[in-house]
Amino acid sequence: MTRAVLSIGSNLGDRFAFLQSVVDGLRPLVVAVSPVYETAAWGVEDQPDFLNAIVIVNADDVDEWGWLRRGQALENAAGRVREQRWGPRTLDVDVVSVDGVTSDHPELLLPHPGAFERATVLIPWLDVEPDAVLAGHGPVAALPFSSEGVRRRDDLVLNSGWMDS
Repeated sequence: MTRAVLSIGSNLGDRFAFLQSVVDGLRPLVVAVSPVYETAAWGVEDQPDFLNAIVIVNADDVDEWGWLRRGQALENAAGRVREQRWGPRTLDVDVVSVDGVTSDHPELLLPHPGAFERATVLIPWLDVEPDAVLAGHGPVAALPFSSEGVRRRDDLVLNSGWMDS
């Protein structure tokens, strides 16, 4: 069984619906879904604010490359266009961590580079896994990151299906 931490974000179109599409697309594999957070864009700052969340998933037959392919398929289904690095996007699905695996392959860097300092990843991750550990960096709660500008959106709750019956 492999366990992956996926960071999801959107700042174009129906941002919340794009995040929900990831949860829906991975529904049978979803173990936990964080609250949704809103943050200003960084890198290229002249763009709409992002909605972000963390999804933790488990599967028997998916390795780190499988999680990357699944994330890319969800991005493609959401009409993701890669025109500008750190530019606006309908959906971004980043593989943050997979069972502590490290990789320096240019197509799949693990843990995700920059995750150790990005509040948009770390704050929601801690919401669903307070004892989270990021390979090569240690306990997430002990990492020095700023929560400035990160706002929890309690009015937006991703439906994981756990309570559906």
